[in-house]
Order: sequence, then structure tokens, then C-alpha cells
Amino acid sequence: MVLIAVFGVALLIAVLVSGLAARSVLSTSLLFLVAGALVSDGFLGLIHITADSPIVAVTADLALFAVLFTDGMHVSFPALRGAWRNPARALGLGMPLAFVGMALITHFLAGLDWTTSFLVGAVLAPTDPVFASAIVGRKEVPARLRQLLNVESGINDGLALPVVLVLIAAAGPTSGAAEASLSKIAAELAGGLALGVVLPLVVNGLVRFRLLGAEPKLQPLLPLATGVILYATCHLTHANPYLAAFSAGAVFASVSPESKHAFEPLGEALAELSKFAALLVFGALLTPQLFGDLSVGGYVTVVLAIVLIRPASLLISLIGTHFDRREKLAAAWFGPKGFASVVYGLLVLQSGIPQGEEAYTLIAVCIAFSIAAHSSTDVPVARLFDVEDLVGIPDDDEGEEKATRAAGATPSKIRMEEDADART
Repeated sequence: MVLIAVFGVALLIAVLVSGLAARSVLSTSLLFLVAGALVSDGFLGLIHITADSPIVAVTADLALFAVLFTDGMHVSFPALRGAWRNPARALGLGMPLAFVGMALITHFLAGLDWTTSFLVGAVLAPTDPVFASAIVGRKEVPARLRQLLNVESGINDGLALPVVLVLIAAAGPTSGAAEASLSKIAAELAGGLALGVVLPLVVNGLVRFRLLGAEPKLQPLLPLATGVILYATCHLTHANPYLAAFSAGAVFASVSPESKHAFEPLGEALAELSKFAALLVFGALLTPQLFGDLSVGGYVTVVLAIVLIRPASLLISLIGTHFDRREKLAAAWFGPKGFASVVYGLLVLQSGIPQGEEAYTLIAVCIAFSIAAHSSTDVPVARLFDVEDLVGIPDDDEGEEKATRAAGATPSKIRMEEDADART
């Protein structure tokens, strides 16, 4: 109950200062991280959470699933077919470069063995656009930049997971729960992808059945119900839930654009709530002892991971593209470490490998520094693209809705027609 009360207070404060945060370097994400740290054993001692507490894994898992599901719904297959090269460069070249670069500095500066160093590189390679919302969420920012960051962050979580699992097995000996084989990992990924594609298609088919159909006020619950079923099914069958979440969101947006638009406000609110809850719990793990356990070389590794490894790797991958200098620099900077890295870091800690605790400490501190750095710089960078309506002024969608209401048309009908045009 204390944790719930703290979450409620932090949520109230976040809402009250959200307008100011949207115009400044103040970050609501950082607020929850700091709140969790203040009430933990390291400071006030109001809540007692450790890295092996079930609530830590559950909240991070739910948050990552919810964020990937809503991110998947922002993927437009027609647009992606015409602009797949830039995300492919970031995933096919930028991500491996970041993976290798992170492994090198971890080995030589933090002193971990090669296998564990590559494991740290795999855990910290995925990016999360949640902490750069002023960039990926504004239409004034060039669409190709938003698409690059969204698609890259949505897919790289699933790409990193098999590498993380294989390296955990290679770094052994591990605990029994962490044992995995290549065939098992492949089956989990294939199962997640299959469930993520099939379940939305089945649900969409049921909705279009003549005797069935969703009442307008309940239509937002259709994707939500699909997501709940998908999450439970993945965990019951040991399919990969993160790949399933992203693919399900993308398929749902493609086959049922009206459900996507109906679910959007609810989905964004649920993703925000799960994100804040996970940040609060993760913040409770950031005790002075954790920061004290990291060596000087580890801190140098963390700083280089944020200011050098990610920017350099993505800038190299974008050589020869049509991005201008501002877009390249913004894309290179916004490589925040988020919930995927939290989940994978917990897998490392709970695996029981020889240097698992040292690796987790480095990962946790890097995630904390990344959240602080990236969530507080999204608005200033967005200003470089002449974004003026970060708060208080209706955006294009709101203006469009008002205009269509005045003309006697419904926004959902207009959006359905636009989706049909995009597919054409």
C-alpha cells in the first residue's frame, strides 16, 4: 500500500507539472525514477524492493509489452514499404556496431570477461523512444526521423533478445531457470511472431462476422482484450511476448485502422501508466550501494556508452542517406536505454552467471543515466525542428477533428478514408 500511495502522489505531481515539463528540460519520467529512489532502502526506507523481487520483473515486463504493443500500432506498412532502408540501416549496421563497441569498452574499462562484455553490449544495444516523446510524438519533426526512431526501437528489442539468451547460456554456469538452447530460443521467437500475427487476424475476422460487432463506446477495448489474451498466451506457451506485442500492434493497425484510432487514447494512457509504474519500481533499486559498487572504469563505460558508442554507430549507419545534419544528430543522440534493457538486465542478474552481479550493476547505472539524459533533452532538441505546440495548442489532429465536426463529417470516417488512400 505504501508503494501504491507513493505512485499516486508521484502521478499527481507528474500531471500537475506536465505542462511545464513539455516546455522545459523537466522530465516526468525522471520524476518517477527519483521518487522510487527516495522511498527505497537507500534513503527513506518506506519500501523494500530488491532486484529479485517478483514485482520488479512483472512491472518491467508489463511496461515493455504495453509500450511495444502501442508502438507497433504506429507502424504503417504502406509507408514502411516505401521507406524501409533507413530503419534497416540502423538495425543492420548501427545496432551491431553499438553492440560490438559496447562490448569493447566494457571489457577494457570495466574489466569484465569477453563473454559477459558482449552480453552487456547485447543488453544495452536496444533503444526506447518512450524517453524521447517530444521527438517521436510530434508531426512537426520530420516523418522519416520519427519513423526511423520508432521502427528501430520497436524491432531491436526482439532482435537483441536471442543474442542475450545465447550469451547468458555461454557465460555459464547458469541457474536451471536460465538454461536455454538455440532451438528453444528460435521456437520462442517463432511462437511470439506467429501469435502476434494470427491473433489480431482472428479477432478482426470475428468483428467482421455478420452477427458480431463492437459497440462504438466499447471499441477501444477490442485491442486491449487482444493484448491481454496475447500477453497471457505468450507466457503460458513460453513464446516471446515482446516480438508478439510489436507484431500484433502492427497487424492490428493494418487490418483494422478504425480499431487502432479508437484504441489510441486508451492505449497511450495505459502505456504511460505502466511506464511510470516500472520507473518507480526500477528507481527503488537505485540505492547508494548500487552506485558505490560500480568502479571508476564502469562509470567511464557508462558515459561513453551514451555520448559516444550509440551516436557514432548510428551516424556511421546513416552515411549516404538523405537525412540532413540536424536529423542525423538527433537520431544519433536519442538512443535511450529503456524497459527492454531493464528486463534483459534482470535476466542477467537472475541467471546466476559468474559475473552477473557486476554486469547488472553496470547495466542498471547506464539505464539510469540514459533516462536522465535523454528524457530531459527531448524538448530542447525538438525545438531545433521548430516545434511550437508542445503544450497548450491543439495539434494537427485536434484541428482536423474540429474542422470535420463543423463540416458534418466524423474524424473516424476521415481517418478510415486516409488509411484506404495510404494502402492504395
